Amino acid sequence: MTNEAKKSGPLPPVDETPLLEATQAAKSRYGRFNLAIIGGSGVGKSSLVNAVFGRDWAKVGKGLPVTRGVSYYHDDSLGIWDVEGFEIGTEVSPRDQLRGHLDLIAAQPAEHQISVVWYCVKANDDRLTPADIAMIRELDASGLPVVLVLTKVDWSRNPITGNRTAPKGVEEFVAWLENPVDESGQPITIPYQRVILTSTADKHGKGKGHGLGELVAETLTLAPENEKDAFRIAQRLNLPWKRELARPVITAAAAAAAAAAAVPLPVADALTLAPIQLGMMGRIATIYDL
Repeated sequence: MTNEAKKSGPLPPVDETPLLEATQAAKSRYGRFNLAIIGGSGVGKSSLVNAVFGRDWAKVGKGLPVTRGVSYYHDDSLGIWDVEGFEIGTEVSPRDQLRGHLDLIAAQPAEHQISVVWYCVKANDDRLTPADIAMIRELDASGLPVVLVLTKVDWSRNPITGNRTAPKGVEEFVAWLENPVDESGQPITIPYQRVILTSTADKHGKGKGHGLGELVAETLTLAPENEKDAFRIAQRLNLPWKRELARPVITAAAAAAAAAAAVPLPVADALTLAPIQLGMMGRIATIYDL
């Protein structure tokens, strides 16, 4: 400690209010991205959420069991609607069952409404079932963009080029999806936006998976303009998106700090600069979802 500091005594504690206010303001500005994930038990929905968003969705935050087969989990930047696939044995048709779920979701507050749907099917399934097709059509009729996610792809990796290929059966499944026909060979319409092959680990349960970056990019493309930043914040795979959001925050704080430091004040510079830097930290913490 310098002699000048000893004479003036210790600095008063820094007020953390600017950090808290900036954090809350940033959360309000960016809002929440709501994703619906539809699929049967064992399809790998929770693994997808953990791989893309870095969250165990059972611990995402508050769980809201809306009705049988539908739950909502959320924190500040991310909301997850977990919708089970068609329940075999029910007297209600797949389309009507899903329509009932969507009506319940539509009755929720605006900040809970679905932006994009991941419809998850295991990659080793030969085709979509009639129930799957009916539910995808209902989602489309409700104005919701659907990404058809084929999960648990058992990729083969070329040891020389590093390129990955899907099993032949999966490639045939994708080919059918591109030109689907019914059992009689008649063309049918399945209104999904895109089909993406994914895995969250290799066949030994290790690694970071494959196809997830493509899934994230497609989801951002389909997200409403006013929710794209919320999705960039919620996801954990594409850090450059977060850096681009943080860059203007840092630039503005640096300019404000330079202006404040240029004015001679009869108090320590730290007291003047601390609120600016704490505000910057609060905004960056929100962007990086800390």
